[in-house]
Amino acid sequence: MSGFILETQSLTKQFRGFTAVSDVNLRVRRGHIHALIGPNGAGKTTCFNLLTKFLAPTSGRILFNDQDITAARPAHIARLGVIRSFQMSAVFPHLTVLQNVRIGLQRQLGTSFHFWQSDRKLSALDGRAMALLAEVDLAGLADTVTVDLPYGRKRALEIATTLAMEPALMLLDEPTQGMGHEDVHRVTELIRKVAAGRTVLMVEHNMKVVAGICDRISVLQRGCMLAEGTYAEVSRNPQVMQAYMGSETGSEAGAGLQAAGVH
Repeated sequence: MSGFILETQSLTKQFRGFTAVSDVNLRVRRGHIHALIGPNGAGKTTCFNLLTKFLAPTSGRILFNDQDITAARPAHIARLGVIRSFQMSAVFPHLTVLQNVRIGLQRQLGTSFHFWQSDRKLSALDGRAMALLAEVDLAGLADTVTVDLPYGRKRALEIATTLAMEPALMLLDEPTQGMGHEDVHRVTELIRKVAAGRTVLMVEHNMKVVAGICDRISVLQRGCMLAEGTYAEVSRNPQVMQAYMGSETGSEAGAGLQAAGVH
């Protein structure tokens, strides 16, 4: 088995003549936190949708653990261990924190989507669920109804439910979007913590987060791979700076790059 858990080969997606992702060759090394960044409209979310088979590629190949998964269905991708979070928090608001994690664990009992199981049967999952909540610092809130959680804690719960699916590769889509400084710091440290012994591919706009925790960064622009390397390498790339500074969010992203060490 190669050192890369995920690899794309000339991955391309076209929509009625518009090319959203063009000839992208992405390689995610096992055990790394890898960021996919780029200006708005660069093709990051489309790329995520291709990797998790919410979209079918127009051409190219996707390899996971050296296995060609280009034609696989989304459910099969998930069973292989490619588990994705979304930009919007995807938890059940009127269940407790513990109940949310138990749903993610039901697959271990062979009862996925069987929400009408008895408390006795589901309580067998409580020990593992509490361990996952402890991993994301939510054990003290296990009995809280999820709708009452602050936004940052909901995102932490979503990471716990993602972990419950036993991912080999976690795909995090904008994990700090819409957060204040304190929540950004908490979730950033949480990602760093849960990534130990795992592989993470994340789309993220916050350059301080990317600079602080990512081992490797791929930059997309207009659907094409613009640059790839460590943060130090990518942040000094003139093409990357021009891509950000010329974008709609350029001043913000450029300021983020500067604050994180770009001169």
